[in-house]
Amino acid sequence: MNQPRPLFIGIMSGTSLDGIDAVLASIGSDGEAAIEAAQSAPFSEGLRKALFDLQSSGPDEIHRESLAANALAQAYGGLVKALLNHARKKASDITAIGAHGQTIRHQPQFGYTHQTLNPALLAEITGIDVVADFRSRDLAAGGHGAPLVPAFHAQQFQSDVDVAILNLGGIANLTLLPKIGEVKGFDCGPGNMLMDAWIEQHQQKSFDQDGTWATQGRLHEELLARMLSDPFFKKAPPKSTGRDDFHLAWLEKHIAKEVIEAVDVQMSLLHLTVLSTLEAVMLHAPQTQKLIVCGGGAKNIALMNLMRTKAPQLEIISSDSVGVDAQLVEALAFAWLAWAHKEKRPANLPAVTGAKGLRILGACYPA
Repeated sequence: MNQPRPLFIGIMSGTSLDGIDAVLASIGSDGEAAIEAAQSAPFSEGLRKALFDLQSSGPDEIHRESLAANALAQAYGGLVKALLNHARKKASDITAIGAHGQTIRHQPQFGYTHQTLNPALLAEITGIDVVADFRSRDLAAGGHGAPLVPAFHAQQFQSDVDVAILNLGGIANLTLLPKIGEVKGFDCGPGNMLMDAWIEQHQQKSFDQDGTWATQGRLHEELLARMLSDPFFKKAPPKSTGRDDFHLAWLEKHIAKEVIEAVDVQMSLLHLTVLSTLEAVMLHAPQTQKLIVCGGGAKNIALMNLMRTKAPQLEIISSDSVGVDAQLVEALAFAWLAWAHKEKRPANLPAVTGAKGLRILGACYPA
């Protein structure tokens, strides 16, 4: 009689600050993961603001960060309980939770990254072991600590053709899966982050639904060229980025004193995301035949249409088409990372992060 596969929960809240995703996943001994149930929830306005404000230096940071870490653990814990209730499971049915936390600083050039969360409190709230702080071990080994999902992508999406996985969260990151050869991966620039920040500033909306606002504007070629001139885009991998590099002040520096309609800026930001990612694919894996898009950006109709227009030689699909909800891929990845930690399996890829070697990622907080 076949033993049931162990269950893990993965929780992700990304740089877009659009909310929290949690998945219940069954994971086999070979690492194959399947989503059994999922729940998502927006941040409360207070928590979202607290996390956003921590992205840049300010007064009383340690106190504010500690309060935010506790509040995030409470929010994660509430979502875990809702997920268990939805799936009709008990805490004792779950092997571990893989919890990413919220990135508030990413400075690999200085040897650190910080994802705020109180994992001990999350373990106390849920009664489930929590694996967290996945990035620090890779950084300690000389890596960037990011991106971490390529090892999971290689497990989940390997194909008999050359495939690229594009995760479009706040940041865009690529995993290149050649049918023969080494897996590569790196952050390639802003995903939804700048578009979200710009529409929030000008229309008080948290994101541009389907890219509708962007499509009402016109591309500003000079602005796009100035943005694409940022040295990050030409930097060779391994590389990673975040709000430390791409933010409203960065955008406003490129706009300078020029008068550009806000909607035209949005259209130019849409082009920035599309062109920077496609150029990265063509530069580092020109043989790619299929591009699988996941993350919130996969739901942006205008973005997906523009990508297909700019790269007609590629088969461009959402991960929905291969059986994994695009919004849940990263949460599933952190369930898998918790599984890898419990199995004592290395889960970083040195060719991706630049680390000196394979390392077991994460720290466990027993229930």
